[in-house]
Formats: sequence, structure tokens, C-alpha cells
Amino acid sequence: MSEKIRFDSLPLSEGIQEAVKEMGFEFASPIQSEAIPFVMEGRDVIGQAQTGTGKTAAFGIPMIEHIVPFEKYVQAIILCPTRELAVQVSEEMKKLSKFTKGVWVTTVYGGDSIDRQIKSLKAGANIVVGTPGRVIDLIERRALKLNQASMVVLDEADEMLDMGFREDIESILEEIPNERQTVLFSATMSKPIMALTNRYLTNPQLVKVVKNEITNVNIEQLYYDVKGRAKMEVTTRLIDFYSLKLVLIFCNQKKRVDEVVEELVLRGYAAEGLHGDLRQSQRTQVMNRFRSGNVSYLVATDVAARGLDVDNLDAVINYDIPLDEEYYVHRIGRTGRAGKSGKAFTLVVGAERNRLREIMNYTKVKIDKGVIPTFSDVVGVKKGMFIDRVGATIAEGGLELFDDALPNFQHAGFTVEQVVAALVKMNMGVVKNEFGDENLEGDMERSSRKYGRDERGGGGGGRFERGGGGDRWGGGDRRGAGRFERGGDRGGDRGGRFERGGDRNAAPRGPRVDREGKPYKSDENMVRLVVNIGFNEKISPSNIVGAFAGESGIPGNVLGQIQIENKHTFVDVPKEYANVVIDKMGGAQIKGKRVNVEIAKAEK
Repeated sequence: MSEKIRFDSLPLSEGIQEAVKEMGFEFASPIQSEAIPFVMEGRDVIGQAQTGTGKTAAFGIPMIEHIVPFEKYVQAIILCPTRELAVQVSEEMKKLSKFTKGVWVTTVYGGDSIDRQIKSLKAGANIVVGTPGRVIDLIERRALKLNQASMVVLDEADEMLDMGFREDIESILEEIPNERQTVLFSATMSKPIMALTNRYLTNPQLVKVVKNEITNVNIEQLYYDVKGRAKMEVTTRLIDFYSLKLVLIFCNQKKRVDEVVEELVLRGYAAEGLHGDLRQSQRTQVMNRFRSGNVSYLVATDVAARGLDVDNLDAVINYDIPLDEEYYVHRIGRTGRAGKSGKAFTLVVGAERNRLREIMNYTKVKIDKGVIPTFSDVVGVKKGMFIDRVGATIAEGGLELFDDALPNFQHAGFTVEQVVAALVKMNMGVVKNEFGDENLEGDMERSSRKYGRDERGGGGGGRFERGGGGDRWGGGDRRGAGRFERGGDRGGDRGGRFERGGDRNAAPRGPRVDREGKPYKSDENMVRLVVNIGFNEKISPSNIVGAFAGESGIPGNVLGQIQIENKHTFVDVPKEYANVVIDKMGGAQIKGKRVNVEIAKAEK
């Protein structure tokens, strides 16, 4: 739809109209304009939309309108891939239902007290927002009953499938009456998504946001060809040169997040990180400080930033180029909102130019090459800002108390020029470092040879390049190299990694061996964990992936090989996540059984 639709022209209740007005919404977004009428009719709907398009209101408004008020049983449920998104959606639903009496929203997710969530459900909730793993736990404890639910929403369904939640989703849907209304939102319409919709949706209406609406025209997109070791210097120069006050910086790995935060803080920038190692209370505090402006620079991984919604971002900086084109769209879509302009800067090192080319092909947008600001450029900008502040202070007046300052400096033997230069230096806090006079622009071929994989952008050393499916960014169908898709449909007959689990009812294999028949050894960057649950409990790899991701908050796609035995399961986890998984999974449940996770003893 090209014509904007006003909310007050839609047939919505007085309570919803009042809530929408208070939230500052005047016109419905494209996805809202198309989806709301169909969802209001009670039809099953497939919505193709990215983060930042207003999809929560697209399904949230009709959901609230259909709720029978003051009835304390669960009438609708919204499933989200991560706790951050669940919290974000829940907050939005509470805002939308603020003036609709008798509508109660409850949020359930891993990492928070399940007893508190059970208490909240018992107190009465007619809308539940939750992650699949925790919803399954509550169903198995009989604390969450969905036998009277009439509507279910799968939000960011593609992300849930990527995290291994397919079986959990199917189990949850089986708990809801067949006469329900099912609404599914996904950024992509992949084969697994279509398989899910074909099985569980009835004559669905497809609504979508087209590409030119996904990539915001208000966003200035530039890339910078940089030397790998100079990425931090370029980042801070961009912040200073453009006077960026609120910036979201994306990294591909948790370890890189910590490194970038540490370096920014050392350079005097108010920065904090957001990743799966943080407890939910810590994550909430970090996001609240960022939204309020108390923290100016938030460094995050893609999964950790799910659900983070900030309207006044100055810029997004891709410190690491994203591993997927869709991640790029998700990232930059967080700036340039509400008619404001935004900036998206991507640091490209060496051969990563190929990834950038794929992103441009996908978004149909040419990303121009930016010129790295020089040290002199940054100093010039800061000088100009200082002069403006001094001029404003002079214009305010009231300087009589300081009239003797300059004569005192002169009596001490300093010239006027020295005094002014010293004050400017003190105020600007600019120190020339080893990069001051160096050309930071990278030569692609030379830098790729010189700095190696770790210097080529952080994500280069990740799981996608560790053999198996080959270089994920190499030739052939790039999407075919993904963890879930090596053997075909992610949601169907899983080949590749999942094929190692075989038939859940089959006998377990013997000790793992490599291609030469020698005992299998984990990648040196991985730690092998053992879980006290296996074939006897009818466990599948997706159960493991879903539990690890849901409880510990780590991305499901970072897990390595999974080997299921009769009574236990071996899982390869990146070293930096091992302690988090062990800690968060302690006492967690998989398929209704309380599990224990520890480091596996070395094989002989």
C-alpha cells in the first residue's frame, strides 16, 4: 500500500485509539495497514516483515480487540525467539492495552524465576508472551494451559527455527485447539517457514513489506575499507567526526563485544556490551541506560540485540560485517526512524568485500565507499565545536568573576596563545596516537595475507569457515551451507549435523571418529560438554539447541557437533560460552527432565 492510513480511520475500539494516540502513532505503517484488517477478520496471516516495521502492533492490536476482558484463562499466546524480544513485545502489548480494561499480559522466558512466572499465570493472564523453551516447561508443569486459547502468534519465526525451536513450536501448537487463529511473522519465506505454514495455517493471507520499504531511505549507508588492526581507531574517528551521541555497534561474537567495549572505555567513551553472558536483570539495566542516553555506545551481538528498539539512534556501526544479508537489514533498520535521518557505517577488511557485494545485491541499494576521517579532520571538528561552546558562553554573560584569569596567566609567564591552546587541548581530550599520521585504508589483498583470519573482521574465524560445508561465503548456493540446511529442509529431514543424531529411536553410535577413522577431537576453539539425557528420553538435537539457546541466551547457531547416546548427549560449545551454558543450564529441564551439564572427560 502506498497511501498512508490514519489509525483513527480504522475500526478500532476507543481504548486502542487512545493508546495509539498516547504512543504517538498517527499513521499505520505499511505492514500494519495491510495486516490489521485481515487479522481483525480472524484469518490466518503470514506477515513478511523485518524488525522496526511495526509488526508488533500489526498483530497486537487485533489480538487485544479479540480478548474477552476480565477472563483469567489464557486466550492468546505470542512466541518469540529470545527473552529480549519477548520483553520488548510484552512492553508494547501492555502499552497498547493500557486503556482496555480487563486485559492482562504476562511474560515468560528462561533466565528468570519460573516460580514467579507461575505465580503470575495463576493470578490471571489472558495474553502470554514467551520463549518456546520456557513455555514448554510451564506446560509440562501444568502451570500454563492453552486448551482455551483462540489465537497464537509466531514472531520472527525464521529466527526460532534457526535456533532449533521447531519441535517446541510444534508441541505448543498441538496444545492449542485446531479452531485457533494462527499468525506468523518472518523476515524470510524460507522452505522451513513454508513447511510450517503449510502444516499449521489454514488458507493464510500473505502480507509483506517490499524491499524498498525495508531499507529505510532516511539512512545514509557507507562502507570503509580499513586495515584490520585499525578498526577501533576508525570507529572512534567516525564517532568524533560526526559527533555521534547514541550509537549501536554490532559485532559477530561475544568475545569481540567485550574487546570493543574495553577499548572504547579506555579511550574515554561511555560504552557497555550486550551479549548472552549477562543475566536478564543486567541486560535490562544495560538497555534501559542506553535508551535513556546514560550510555552512549552500546556494543552487541545480533541475537542479544533482538528486541532492542530505540527511536533516536544517531548511527549503527557494523564493526564486524554481518554474517548474513538479513542481519544487515535488521541492524541498520534501528536508525533513521520516525522520519529522522540516520547513518549506517560498515567496516570492511580485505576479502570481506565479497560479503558487502552480497549485501548490496540483496538490498538493491548501492553502499558508497566512505573516506576515513584523518586525525586532522577530527581535531578540526572538535575545535569548531569548542569555539561554538565558547561563543555561547560569552553570549550568556556573567564572566566578570573571571576577568582576572588572563592577567594571572600572563604574570605566570604564559602567552595568550599558549593559554588558549592549552584550554582547547584540555577540553577536547584529543591525543595523537600511533595511527595519527598513518593511512588507515586497507589494501585488500595485502591485508588479507598480512593479518590473517582474526584480523579480517572478527567473524572470519567463526563456525561458518570450519570445514564441513566449506566456506559459507564461497561458491555455490550460499544458503545451502547453513547448519540446518546442509541436508535439505531445515524443518524436515535434517541432514548434515542433525543427521548425526539419526532416528531418535535407533541405537546410539559408537565413539565418534574422523574421516580417517581416528577418534574424533573437537575443534581447539570448542569445549565438549556432556548432558545427562539421551535417546532413552527421546531427545533430538533440536531439543538440545533450543534448551541451550533459550536458557543460556547464546545463539543456537554457534553450537558444534551433537552426539546423542542412550543416557547422555555430547555437545561441542565455543570456549567462551562453555561456563555460561554450564551455569545457566544447571537445574534446567529438557523434555520435562531436570538436567545437568558439565565438561566431558577427555576421550582416550
